[in-house]
Amino acid sequence: MTATLILEPAGHSCWDEPLSISVRGLASEQPVTLRAALRDEKGALFRAHARYRADPHGELDLAHAPALGGSFAGLEPMGLLWAMEPDRPFWRLIKRDVQTPFVVELEVLDGHEPDDGRLLARAVHERHFMAPGVRRVPVREGRVRATLFLPPGNGPFPGIIDIFGVGGGLLEYRASLLAGKGFAVMALAYYNYDDLPKSMHTIHPEYFEEAVNYLLSHPQVKGPGIGLLGISKGADLCLSMASFLKGITAAVIINGSMANVAGTLHYKDETLPPLSINMNRIRVTKDGLRDIFEALNCPLEGPDQKSIIPVERSDSTFLFLVGQDDRNWKSEFYANEISKRLQAHGKEKPQIIYYPEAGHYIEPPYFPWCKASLHANLNMPVLFGGEPRAHAMAQVDAWQHLQTFFHKHLGSEARKISAKL
Repeated sequence: MTATLILEPAGHSCWDEPLSISVRGLASEQPVTLRAALRDEKGALFRAHARYRADPHGELDLAHAPALGGSFAGLEPMGLLWAMEPDRPFWRLIKRDVQTPFVVELEVLDGHEPDDGRLLARAVHERHFMAPGVRRVPVREGRVRATLFLPPGNGPFPGIIDIFGVGGGLLEYRASLLAGKGFAVMALAYYNYDDLPKSMHTIHPEYFEEAVNYLLSHPQVKGPGIGLLGISKGADLCLSMASFLKGITAAVIINGSMANVAGTLHYKDETLPPLSINMNRIRVTKDGLRDIFEALNCPLEGPDQKSIIPVERSDSTFLFLVGQDDRNWKSEFYANEISKRLQAHGKEKPQIIYYPEAGHYIEPPYFPWCKASLHANLNMPVLFGGEPRAHAMAQVDAWQHLQTFFHKHLGSEARKISAKL
């Protein structure tokens, strides 16, 4: 018999969809190794492998067969994707061109040696970032530099602005995937892109106000308000937008700060200085990585209180997604303090979801865990925290929760949410 590697869906799927992986035509209880690999757009190779044993009928289904070791162990149907590791140090998997897929190569090898076994079967699968019918619309309107992703159909759709962290530029992969769930999502750049400022030294919320107004006035976006989605520095920008600007109904804050960080924020006649940082509090781990967890000053003390974002002014509904092992900064502490501040001012208690052993970069499902990478603002490799499996579980759960939250608060028909481990 010839071994066959079977993937469902066959040929291609969206990155955030689960993939069913099975093998037929093996010998009874045959030991095999499965390998997965992909190359990112900069040529870095990401790989994972796991050892398995076929059942008495010579079949292997990753939904029912536990991995016996390798990059992961136990029942992990999607482990070959989320457990991938880069061949370069401090390298994070990022999709830069959402119009092309990542191509995943899967192999079945005889025996339990990941590098020496005879090749029994192979398959290639495309993981796409735009669901069929999703439209990508570049935006250059006034000062706004962005990309709008519209779902299939005529709409109007609930609108969301999506903002990333200190790396700058324009990242579209989260917005493009979310558009496949029925939202009009605008990936918004705010520095180091096109003709925008080259640094975050000064931030003007008037720029973000222009983006909010653009989205609200779009004929395929339903009002009366929009949603915000931000991670890291993008999350504290979303908090500032919700506090200073009108037209924002709901905001999802992924590992954000309660204070303005990394640049001075000027809005009309108000200024929020950046939270102070003490580089002497940066610790070096036994692996030689920088742990910056204690570097920022506490915003509740002394002059640093001037950096606190006045969330009590906001009329938005909030969802906080918190990695409890975030080593970038104290996300759990910040979320809890924001919750106290909102309630002290008579505002609704926000929903906070805590993820034990999840790190800083809570991405869409199946992105490999990023242990450490170059911090764009500090220009050094820093630790981001988390454990691979717990982080993978957090990403799947967070993706479902943020969709449910936006569907509920932006008033839309909930689409089927399929991501699972």
